[in-house]
Amino acid sequence: MLLAGANDGVYRADGPRFDDAERVLDSDRAMRVRRFDGWDGVFAATKSGLYRSTDGGDSWTDLSVPLAEVYAVLGDPAGERLYAGTHPAHLYVSEDDGETWRELAGLQDLPSREEWYTPRHRDEAHVRSLCAHPEVPDRVVAGVEVGGVHVSEDRGETWTERKRGVHDDVHHVLLVGPDEYVASTGDGLYRTTDAGRAWTRLDGDLDHRYFREAFVHDGRFYAAAARSSPGTWQGERGADAALFEADAPDAPLESVPYPGDPEEVVLAWTAHDGAVVAGTNDGSVLVRADAEWTAGGRMPSGIRSLCATA
Repeated sequence: MLLAGANDGVYRADGPRFDDAERVLDSDRAMRVRRFDGWDGVFAATKSGLYRSTDGGDSWTDLSVPLAEVYAVLGDPAGERLYAGTHPAHLYVSEDDGETWRELAGLQDLPSREEWYTPRHRDEAHVRSLCAHPEVPDRVVAGVEVGGVHVSEDRGETWTERKRGVHDDVHHVLLVGPDEYVASTGDGLYRTTDAGRAWTRLDGDLDHRYFREAFVHDGRFYAAAARSSPGTWQGERGADAALFEADAPDAPLESVPYPGDPEEVVLAWTAHDGAVVAGTNDGSVLVRADAEWTAGGRMPSGIRSLCATA
């Protein structure tokens, strides 16, 4: 089963094709739909709250995070701490399965905190990405739009900036390994192999600069980009987007054709039954089969996130 976070809630489909998808959560824009090893159910971070379903999406519980606009969620590898990143940029943790929350105020103490804002988001920022690797379970990685990448080694209590060398408009941080991350930003795709102490750019030879999310499956690396930000995704060529594949995150990126290019840009990824599934800003679902991308249906609104539940 697959769940899709869309502009008007969460949808469910039985397989990688979404022709008969049904909306199972009526919410504001669903920014992330995620499940975590060691945690029961699936979580939907939306602009109207953080929700959890333990029955495959039939019913949802609002976990009542102190700020309603939840952009990111993380269930830690130990199965003990649930994190919620919000707009404005605050971070909350629950140690009782979402019953109560407290703020991890150390994030507010970072030297660059007063610089985290952008006019297009009410002159504020948000914690847009949260992740942790099971080999270093106490380390939490946060991506802030606009504010950079930051790392905590003590489960979110104190933080260190790891933003030098990476663009500060961070949309997503992909954990490839315990110290290897790929950051998708509004101006480039960046990789680190030392937990963010140094970054290298992966898109230096490309004309496209606006990346939303990257993905790795069976060792193959996937990314997609538009030439510029969503405000320019109008006109004859739409987003003027491209989809890239590589043998590894540090290997050369190859542009590949897909249904909907170049008008539609891929914003979300997951894997289901061995196939890579992608979702676009216009609601198209794409499925990679036999090394080619094929159409997998269309949603009634743009796709923000994809999650395979089993």
